[in-house]
Amino acid sequence: MSILEAAVLGIVQGLTEFLPVSSSGHLVLLNNVFGISSEHLFFEVMVHVGTLVAVVAVMWRQILSLFKPPFRKMGYLIIATIPAVAYILLFADFAKDAFSGYFLGFSFLITALLLTGAELISKRMEKRRELKLGSAAVMGLMQVVGTLPGVSRSGSTIAGGLLCGIDRKEAARFSFLMSVPAILGAVVYEGYSMMQAVHIQIDWIPTIIGTVCAAVSGFIAIKFMLALITRKKLYGFAIYVAVLGILVLLDRYVFHLIGWA
Repeated sequence: MSILEAAVLGIVQGLTEFLPVSSSGHLVLLNNVFGISSEHLFFEVMVHVGTLVAVVAVMWRQILSLFKPPFRKMGYLIIATIPAVAYILLFADFAKDAFSGYFLGFSFLITALLLTGAELISKRMEKRRELKLGSAAVMGLMQVVGTLPGVSRSGSTIAGGLLCGIDRKEAARFSFLMSVPAILGAVVYEGYSMMQAVHIQIDWIPTIIGTVCAAVSGFIAIKFMLALITRKKLYGFAIYVAVLGILVLLDRYVFHLIGWA
């Protein structure tokens, strides 16, 4: 992996982790475009650490509030995390095989439908300011949908919040809080896979650059989304992933310009 490739992958990871366009989908796509093998497990772990640093840097007050009585928000976060944990434990092989990119084009289109549907339906619903237990559970179920590469985790969880009538900014904030255990889980899972590998390839300079780029771009993406979500709709992101999904499908089944793994 070159330094340029590492920087691009780090920036894309950081931006797309918190924008509703799917970080995993973009990384699968770029890995196929660059011809990068799946052997760079340490790099994958570290760029996830970079995004974790970003969310902690922006959301540290909200994270600290989780540990203050009456621990209601902590309970909501636990409830929202359980579905994704159960899915990974029960369907680990399918979750791993999904990263081959076979579903990628369709998954981007699913993200477009989720974002569009959430916007259309939520504007007809009565808005509530506060997160409730039921809406946290719905956002947790939507996070399971977001585990498929190409389906945005942040997009699906924010969409779930909007469909439950949660205030837009509150839905985004809780989605970013949900990313903390999700990213930690990814780090643990990938770290375990790395320890099981017979040979681990570590390119230190590209890895450090990719991690820093992921942290910086992730910080910018969170700030951008929190400012954007209250003023703008998600249709622009929906159009972007819809076009991307169509292009991926055209290349896979018609043009064959990318050497898909």
